[in-house]
Amino acid sequence: MRAPCGDSVLQQINPDNYQQQLDIKLANLNSDFAEFSLPKIDIHTSEPLHFRMRAEFRIWHENGSAHYAMNQPGEKRPYIIDDFPIGSQQINQLMPKLLVKINTSEVLSRRLFSAEFLTTLSGEALITLIYHKPLNEEWQESALQLQQQLGVAIIGRSRKQKNVLDRDYVIEKLRISGKEYSYQQVETGFTQPNAKVNQKMLGWALEQSTQCSGDLVELYCGNGNFTCVLAQNFDRVLATEISKISVRSAEYNLKANDIDNVTIVRMSSEEFTEALNGIRPFRRLKDIDLNNYHFSTIFVDPPRAGLDDATVALVKRFDNIIYISCNPTTLKANLTVISDTHNIESFAVFDQFPYTHHLESGVLLKKK
Repeated sequence: MRAPCGDSVLQQINPDNYQQQLDIKLANLNSDFAEFSLPKIDIHTSEPLHFRMRAEFRIWHENGSAHYAMNQPGEKRPYIIDDFPIGSQQINQLMPKLLVKINTSEVLSRRLFSAEFLTTLSGEALITLIYHKPLNEEWQESALQLQQQLGVAIIGRSRKQKNVLDRDYVIEKLRISGKEYSYQQVETGFTQPNAKVNQKMLGWALEQSTQCSGDLVELYCGNGNFTCVLAQNFDRVLATEISKISVRSAEYNLKANDIDNVTIVRMSSEEFTEALNGIRPFRRLKDIDLNNYHFSTIFVDPPRAGLDDATVALVKRFDNIIYISCNPTTLKANLTVISDTHNIESFAVFDQFPYTHHLESGVLLKKK
């Protein structure tokens, strides 16, 4: 990596500093959550390097050549990079190979704005090239050659245009408690960026749910990342997700993993709260009788904004709450209210984003 402030950037991504940066985050967490008298925190670390399975780079054209580049906060001019140490080994292997092909093809290089990599532990990879120009037959012919030479799927994007040469997804294989799960991960869909830490999160959630029974409701199910693993511990699962892309992937993944006790409904957590409270009917639930479910447990993995007030009130109705959080600040605010009716039985942290202030958490709560 080379940059105007290269020393500080490299120091930030230094495996020798990994434990120190994690200790700082843990100290902050313990301080912020002191009022809750947390049980012993389960700490799940990350690999210090090559942990991130996806990456996006700007393509910077200078002196007749294309380079990978990133922006420093507050600076307009990007800095050129040669490698990406937190990226997967596969990303780092593909980066120079792709750049050589781009720089030897005027068709591929011209008005190329950025490149996105999506890789898996199972060895699959997808590269998206984003342009400020229409993609014509000449581009497609060059991109097909590139796809064959690199041995990965290639997608071209420009304004109002998406050119999929082969497929727009990869298949990830994750092993949880001795069992392998298959996941379709679509190019524009959300996936957990740190696959090995994701496996630890899934294993933790599976272990917590063995204490539960009956039926499960899951909000923000995404592509079924947790759903596929948790379903085995419940009679039936009703999962909700608002993104069409994620719903399709979740349905694909349930079928791929031979799971038949899950129903997925495309609706937001706010809409599901209204439906469960009988405030208004939804056509998307016309074939689902919510009264026939025996919900004992709710699983939530909300965005950084956390749970809204109505959803907090909803989760407090369940005997068991499994809460995955990507934002300690909003988690604390939610737990302040939920702890009125529930005890924190288990608390875990997952260092999904090393060298940043972000810290993923998992909490099991049981009704008092």
